[in-house]
Amino acid sequence: MLSGPRFGVLGWPVGHSRSPAMMRAAGLERYQRLPVAPAVFADTVRALPGAGFRGANVTIPHKEAALALATSASDAAREIGAANTLSFTADGEIAAENTDAPGLLAALGDRPIGSALVLGAGGSARAAVWALTRAGADVSIWNRTSARAEGLGARVVTEPISADVLVNCTSVGLDRSSSPFKDLPLDADGLSEFATVADLVYKVSGTMLIAEAQQRGIETVDGLEILVCQGALSFTIWTGQAPPRDQMRAAARHGRTQAPCSPNPFH
Repeated sequence: MLSGPRFGVLGWPVGHSRSPAMMRAAGLERYQRLPVAPAVFADTVRALPGAGFRGANVTIPHKEAALALATSASDAAREIGAANTLSFTADGEIAAENTDAPGLLAALGDRPIGSALVLGAGGSARAAVWALTRAGADVSIWNRTSARAEGLGARVVTEPISADVLVNCTSVGLDRSSSPFKDLPLDADGLSEFATVADLVYKVSGTMLIAEAQQRGIETVDGLEILVCQGALSFTIWTGQAPPRDQMRAAARHGRTQAPCSPNPFH
């Protein structure tokens, strides 16, 4: 029987999540999916510490609710207005963090980000704008409904403009059987206006947006790499240890746990 602290990912739905395979590969053997409807989210989270949980990742639609019920929160989580990582203490404290923002920057690595165009105006777009702005980028944001993009800390545009990085924070591109461009303000050839295309949507076979960018020789960052980078930050928050990124990346991409290279995955 497995023993030790428990962890999980809260979402509704959450059956598609690659986080369990990724986090188990990192050494968190008692990491599980936690499908929780919005109506019972707060009560469920408050009960997790008593059930042996030390932390939980949070995905849609619960990121704002996670921040609201936390007893403490990082500056990043407060300013973004959403949390994707919760940590629990034995005395009932719930600490909220947002690793989506630094995870995006980590995935971009040393690629130039002097300017960026963010597509979308939801929670992931808020995190992207927050991260890119603090990295010194000149950030513009497009959303089908312009009013929703107001107040997110970036210049709102009604048509695409060229930039170093294009960050897709919408759900288009998930279905590779149809073109994502009917729902975006640019066509496939318009991708050539960007040095790097990042897509927060993740799919093992890759999204059509990423595929089109790669066909044009554009550098790409897919959603699985961003998932790995934000998950690695969560791992460090919970364990205080450096994450085994290679094992996490392999598990996220293949959907199964692979044995770490060293006997102790926490080092």
